[in-house]
Amino acid sequence: MLTGLLIIFPLIAAILVFLTKGKTARNAALVLSVLEFIISLLVFYQFKHNPGAKELLLNCTWIESLGIKFAVGIDGISLLMVMLTTFLVPLIILSSYKNEYDKPNSFYGLILLMQMALVGVFIANDGFLFYIFWELALIPIYFICLLWGGEDRGRITFKFFVYTLLGSLFMLVGLVFLYQHTGGATGIKSWALNDLYAAGKNLSLYQQSFVFWSIFVAFAIKMPIFPFHTWQPDTYVTAPTQGTMLLSGIMLKMGTFGLIKWLMPIVPLALAKWGNTAMMMSVFGIIYASCIAIAQKDYKRLIAYSSIAHVGLIAAGILAFNQQGLQGAVIQMLGHGVNVVGLFLIADILFRHTGTRNIDSLGGIRNVNPQFAVLFLIVLLGSVALPLTNGFVGEFLLISGIYKYGAWTAAIAGLSVILGAVYMLRSYQNIMLGEVKTSTAGFGELAKSDKAVLIIVCAAIIAFGVYPKPLNDVTEPAVKALLENLK
Repeated sequence: MLTGLLIIFPLIAAILVFLTKGKTARNAALVLSVLEFIISLLVFYQFKHNPGAKELLLNCTWIESLGIKFAVGIDGISLLMVMLTTFLVPLIILSSYKNEYDKPNSFYGLILLMQMALVGVFIANDGFLFYIFWELALIPIYFICLLWGGEDRGRITFKFFVYTLLGSLFMLVGLVFLYQHTGGATGIKSWALNDLYAAGKNLSLYQQSFVFWSIFVAFAIKMPIFPFHTWQPDTYVTAPTQGTMLLSGIMLKMGTFGLIKWLMPIVPLALAKWGNTAMMMSVFGIIYASCIAIAQKDYKRLIAYSSIAHVGLIAAGILAFNQQGLQGAVIQMLGHGVNVVGLFLIADILFRHTGTRNIDSLGGIRNVNPQFAVLFLIVLLGSVALPLTNGFVGEFLLISGIYKYGAWTAAIAGLSVILGAVYMLRSYQNIMLGEVKTSTAGFGELAKSDKAVLIIVCAAIIAFGVYPKPLNDVTEPAVKALLENLK
């Protein structure tokens, strides 16, 4: 029942943290999130030795009359997403140790509550359960952004909430439509994932197209990809740093994960007809977001636009729907999550030490704190996909997969590597090199918590860049099974 424990434990942890006060809440949240990571390591160990173990499955009747079950399970793709979530949440909590938030018990309790919902999204094997967890994940991050966000947070958070809720309603319509077509000869309706797969394949092209766009819009908003991205930059900038980390490091993976597991295998005919359109949206978004990122002066907003470009490449790899593209997408989801958390922490460190995120106002920090310059550089090189970093593994497989889909598409999508190097390296040059400016003269030493998070992030960047084989071994069987489902 390890999969059930992955959901129940953070829920209990969130309740305990809500009941504590002061700094005790922060310390308790950190300890409890580390325990959740240990549980995920046990799941990983069990999966590696016996992927079909009963401890990795939980299937209980929930609402029998509607065919709804509390069904959760682990495959290679969901396992990596769970590992990403449980690995990043302790780092996100630790990164907040130099930020003083009002009502810390509520702040950290909401983080753990969101962790529970995110894990639920990644391991749900029932369509109704998937939708419940999908909606639950929105509630904590909404309050985190609304209560602890920056200037104009009310308007920006409301826009974010409306966008994502509207997408969720479209998805619900698509899932209900699929549910109505389950049953076959037995006539027994079901929300089970495999039953939804079977129902989708039996639909006509017109019906599959309806399901494709209903569900795709929800995933496209969550990622987000062009033109559904307009809520993202303002929300990322306005949210507190830890909220931004949750959104960019983990929550957007809900969209890419859903695209892989909850849409593509269900509507193969619609994928053949509309895949080109979705691919063009993704590729255009890569170039668009990269060009906008180059023009940014606020470093946090630059990272927000770079995230749109990275996710556009992941979505393009998924839509290529071949083994290289899918495996590259899953590995890049993992790599992007780690890298972007490091980058947003760096943006927060810059603001706390200098009072500004304006790139033109910064400079010469390497002369004041060379250790920070090295850690910053490693995170940046992972983001621009330098060989022997985690970013290179995913991007190489993604571009290989997209090339199999179309050479010109791969050539355009591959521009993300060049454009990414432009805005990332130029920003590093302006911020870290050159003469020390007035705002950076008193930069000072990094806090122990900041240093610890950056060292762990850098270690992960190098480790998975040098030896990515464990990630490929875990994802390969699940990717092959999904591709078989399209035949």
